[in-house]
Amino acid sequence: MTASSNGALHGVRVIDLTTVAAGPSCTQILGDHGADVIKVESPSGEPGRGMGPSYNKAGFSSHFFSMNRNKRSVSLDVGKPEGRETLLRMLEKTDVLVNNFKPGTMEKFGLGYEAVLGKRFPRLIAASLTAFGSDGPLGGLPGYDPVAQGMSGFINWQGEPDGPPMRVGAPLTDLGAGLYLTSAILLALYERTRSGLGQAIEVTLLEAGLTFAHPYAADWFMSGSEPKRIGNRHPSAAPYNVFKCRDGYMILCCANNAQFRRLCEILERPEMADDPRFRELRERFENQDAVDAEIAALCRDRDKQEISMRLLRAGVPAGPILTMGEALSNPQLAAREFVMEDKAAGYRNIGTPIRLSRTPGALRRVPPRFGEHNREVLRETGFSDAEIDALIAGRAVFEMPAKS
Repeated sequence: MTASSNGALHGVRVIDLTTVAAGPSCTQILGDHGADVIKVESPSGEPGRGMGPSYNKAGFSSHFFSMNRNKRSVSLDVGKPEGRETLLRMLEKTDVLVNNFKPGTMEKFGLGYEAVLGKRFPRLIAASLTAFGSDGPLGGLPGYDPVAQGMSGFINWQGEPDGPPMRVGAPLTDLGAGLYLTSAILLALYERTRSGLGQAIEVTLLEAGLTFAHPYAADWFMSGSEPKRIGNRHPSAAPYNVFKCRDGYMILCCANNAQFRRLCEILERPEMADDPRFRELRERFENQDAVDAEIAALCRDRDKQEISMRLLRAGVPAGPILTMGEALSNPQLAAREFVMEDKAAGYRNIGTPIRLSRTPGALRRVPPRFGEHNREVLRETGFSDAEIDALIAGRAVFEMPAKS
């Protein structure tokens, strides 16, 4: 994905005060689609710069590479009066400010929305991402993705029936909250075209996590039933599971009678579709141990890719369980140019799944070095070279990371 247009958000300026995953994932989406995202880093640098698990020759971590393309970096100590005033000058030409500080931190810096930002910059959209929100019994407390997964009830129903609760390995609430924050920012930008006014936005990890509890949250409100751990199975359909093949595993999602009949034909057991235990969806669900055992025996000596593709082409949802390398080498991704790459900069990563026909997302900037764009951005803001030199000398702006 290379730049073929300025992007749908060209002309939108974003100041990004976020770190690690949830906030940076949001601002990267905005940058992918043309927003000018200025990443304001603390004097010691974005913590994600030091989070691996891998590092390239230039010292970039895979974590930072994953979340920070299409951004410019300015290093600023907003805890100092000079740093705060510098940020306020930058906000004069800014549409969106995003932070993921604990509630109260912006107020401590003298940058609260109600007292300062909303009055001084009435068109500014001030977006905040927190663990639990700014009010309520947990308001203001810190929290990470695993904590939000646990407290949203999510971990309790993950895992095998006879096993312990299981966290989802991917940062589900982080990435989900980032997506919700992106949506909220776009909603506020659209509403501003009518009212001319910005507003404050808040998204929390806890509430984002609860939205993934489908259909279990609605079922609990309806019946009071606690969801049970079911491993790779489905709460109401069968066969719906992971099955071992000769060279790995396949996942099968058989959700209706027509799919089951086609499955039986492809596995060369057409008579199984007429077995009284398996004829109807409800009967298969009630006898899922038996139907799973039959399918497992029929998949054991087959190639995961071959049988999955045969089933898919017959209209039966199935897919091979791929390693990370296999998934990223999938010809489907190459055909759709999903990987973003800049060979000269040594950058390669997954692209944006959002596809717009006239204004597609694209790789315009590789992830920035610490403070790489200090002078560029401050000059655009109206600072003279002498003023920039003074900010650096006064340690309000940093050209190299300070020791934390």
